[in-house]
Parts: sequence; C-alpha cells; structure tokens
Amino acid sequence: MKTDAKLRQDVMDELRWDPRVKAAEIGVDVKDGVVTLSGYVDSYSRKWAADLAAARVFGVKAVESEEIQVRLHSSLKRPDENIAQAASNALEWDVSVPHDRVKVQVQNGLVTLSGEVDWWYQKNAAESAVRHLTGVVSVSNEITIKPEIKQLDDDVRDQIESAFQRNAVLDARRITVDTRGGKVILRGSVRSWAEREQVELVVWAAPGVSEVESYITINP
Repeated sequence: MKTDAKLRQDVMDELRWDPRVKAAEIGVDVKDGVVTLSGYVDSYSRKWAADLAAARVFGVKAVESEEIQVRLHSSLKRPDENIAQAASNALEWDVSVPHDRVKVQVQNGLVTLSGEVDWWYQKNAAESAVRHLTGVVSVSNEITIKPEIKQLDDDVRDQIESAFQRNAVLDARRITVDTRGGKVILRGSVRSWAEREQVELVVWAAPGVSEVESYITINP
C-alpha cells in the first residue's frame, strides 16, 4: 500500500500530466488515502478536471475539492441571464438530454439544474452539457430520476449481478447488491476509485433504478 507521501506525489504528477489542469494552481494534501485539493482556478471545468485527475490515481480512496475556488478572469465573466440562455441552448442541442424536462437557474454563476428524467445517463449528460460554459463557477445537479420502467427487486438484482460478471474491469465476487423498490444498495470493496465509479455506472444502466446507495470501500 502506498504511503500518503507517495500518494501525494502521484496525484501531483497526474495533475501535471493532464493538459486541462494548471498543476501550479492546485495544492494537494493526503491523509489516510483521502486527497484534499485546494487553490484557485480560472474556470469550473478546470476544477472538475483536477478532481477527475486525482481520482484516477491508484490508491486514492476519496477526493475532496471544495477548497478549490473558481475565480473567473474579467474576460470570462458573463451576466447570469447570458449563462442561463447558453445553458438552455446546450441542453437543447444535446441529444441525450430531454431538455423540455430540465430547468435551469443561474445565480452569480452557479448553475442549478432541476426537473425529472428517466435515466441517470440523462441527468449526467445535462450536467456535462453546462459544465464547460463560459462564466460558470459551479453546477448543482438537482435533477431527480423517475424511471418509467418498473421491475421486481429480484429481477433488478439479477440483471445487475449478471452485468458485473460480464464486466472485464470488475471483480463481481467482492460486491453485494440489495434492491428495494428502485433503490440499489451496494456493499463490498474494490481496488480503486475508478473501479468504484465503474460499479456505479453498471448499476445505473439497469432499468428501473432511481437511486444508488454505495457503501463500497476502496482497498488497493
């Protein structure tokens, strides 16, 4: 297992490796495998990229990036109404988003998404569509998932477990699945944060899933 000092160095190297991130702007602290990022960036997309880069590093158990502050250059600032219009256009142009069911509000550069969709990938696509817009300092995704498809708990669990077994990245033997009326509860352990995310992606693809509660731990 990596020491915190080694893990910190690996995270710093990964931040330097990602061309979307200005590593000199980001401070890195590690305690018991949990990475805390701090500093100032000039766009929300850079903050998101830094978070993603840190999570990719083997040995990372969690990433906290709330201490990264977005400070827009004057040339990148936009009135809230302009950001809202750009966000509405981006949602409308994204084929994965049922844009007529997603609402956008903007206050001081904070974009809040609300509404209801059938699938998690639609909720995720909506956030992706607005994340990189000029003037955005943060995104709050409050979209709820209400699937049209309803399945018995046993059917959902069986389908998820079969998908785990097909997946070349996952060790299905280390994960247990419980289902309760559209809610999926995960327990077990994985080897990396990336593997944990892959587990959740597989679960969200199951028809009828409206909520995922994960107690999966990371044991490299």
